[in-house]
Amino acid sequence: MGLLGAHVSIAGGVENAITRGEALGCESIQIFSKNQRQWHARSLSSTSIEQFRKQREESSIQCVVVHNAYLINLAHPDKKARDQSREAFLDEIIRADQLHADYLVFHPGSHLQTEVAQGIQQIADSINWLLEQKESCVQLLLETTSGHGSHIGSQFEELAQIIDWVHQKDRIGVCYDTAHSFAAGYELNEEKYHQTWQFFNDNIGLQYLKVFHLNDSKKDLGTRVDRHANIGDGKMGTKPFQLLVNDSRFSNHPMILETPGGDVYFKKNLELLRSFISS
Repeated sequence: MGLLGAHVSIAGGVENAITRGEALGCESIQIFSKNQRQWHARSLSSTSIEQFRKQREESSIQCVVVHNAYLINLAHPDKKARDQSREAFLDEIIRADQLHADYLVFHPGSHLQTEVAQGIQQIADSINWLLEQKESCVQLLLETTSGHGSHIGSQFEELAQIIDWVHQKDRIGVCYDTAHSFAAGYELNEEKYHQTWQFFNDNIGLQYLKVFHLNDSKKDLGTRVDRHANIGDGKMGTKPFQLLVNDSRFSNHPMILETPGGDVYFKKNLELLRSFISS
């Protein structure tokens, strides 16, 4: 099985996330390092950084993923707005690096009123700029999207093109969100499971797949609408998740819940996922 976990709160200080993750029985956690709906935040205090690192070392948490703020749009056609996103993203890298996080997940961006190809180019150029600004052990992960509106990253070919234009490919990867990709038209049911992963491998390469967001979908296949559901309560059903947690190719991949309902439902979802694992 993968390293099962959940997105946990940093209320009261980022250092509290490790304890919350352990209380849920997580092997991996995802956090925001700041308010995800604001541009600016106070720098992390040296005390918080030290406590977070220490608690992680003493815990059973094997992987820490940070999720980028939602306002950032590396594909923005307006240079001033794009530069603002780049600077905010750079701050996210610094914060993730201070916490010794393993991965920083981000939504690729929205091309708005421009062509998709232009948006893809802007994202790749922005990533190259970011990687030139700071050496870091944190790997940046493009998250698969539902394709709502002008969001880029719903099609594997789009992610492949971005990666192809990134110069430092060892510092980039993909986070596969099951609900987003289902809404984008990719199935992981028993009939299509191997076909979908073969298509992913042919276009992007499984070596770039580093993290999963495990979410069922409230909306049907191909609707391009992002609405998460608890495992087995949505349109995907339980079979895709049974296949994922038993796929030996992903045995060391963080598999992180972003399902609704908070900690009580996280625990139920984690128990359900573990019940799927073949002995």
